[in-house]
Parts: sequence; C-alpha cells; structure tokens
Amino acid sequence: MALILIVDDSPVEQHVYSQALEQKGYTTIVANDGEEALTVALEKLPDLIIMDVVMPGMNGFQATRKLHKHPDTASIPVIIISTKNQETDKIWALRQGAVEYLVKPIKPAALIEAVEARLQA
Repeated sequence: MALILIVDDSPVEQHVYSQALEQKGYTTIVANDGEEALTVALEKLPDLIIMDVVMPGMNGFQATRKLHKHPDTASIPVIIISTKNQETDKIWALRQGAVEYLVKPIKPAALIEAVEARLQA
C-alpha cells in the first residue's frame, strides 16, 4: 500500500495520524520539522505527505513550497494540517502547492477520507 510521510513536531499527533493510517494498511514514516521533511521526502519519495504548518525552523508552508518546486517531489500530494481555520491560510497553502487544507483537531475518519481521495486522484 501507499507510503505516507507525516510531518509534525508533536509526537502525539504523529502517533495519532500514524495509527489511523496504519490501521487502514498504509505505511507511515515521520519527520519532526520542515527541514527533515525535505530530506525524508527526497530519500523515500512517499506517495503522499501530511504537513503541519507551525513547526520550529522551516514551517509547513515553506516546506510545501520547496517540495512543490523540486522536480523529484513536485508530484507528491501534500495535505496541510493547521489549527487555524482561516480562508487566507487555506488559499496560501494551496498556492504553495498543497492539494488540501484540513483543520485540527482531525477525526481519524476525516484524515483517512482525505488521504484516500488524494491517492485516488
């Protein structure tokens, strides 16, 4: 099944997302910040990336923009996850290359639905 990179500086969020996805048969790997996300994405070439916004160092918007511009990772769909439910943030995320913007807290079923929709697209 698909390999999904989860990028979040919260071990709790990493665990919750990983567990929900792995129960559906997906393989998950994690990165703790934007810089690590770039390294892992280039090394592993996941099928999809779940990206938090607020992280130390490089934030999720910056990491998504860099992934979208790199030829080896440009086609990997990125789902942005944020605590902010603001239309301007959603528009900004989509302009940076994200394919979807979800607001925390996210129910596992909603996460699975978004992942499956993007993997089938």
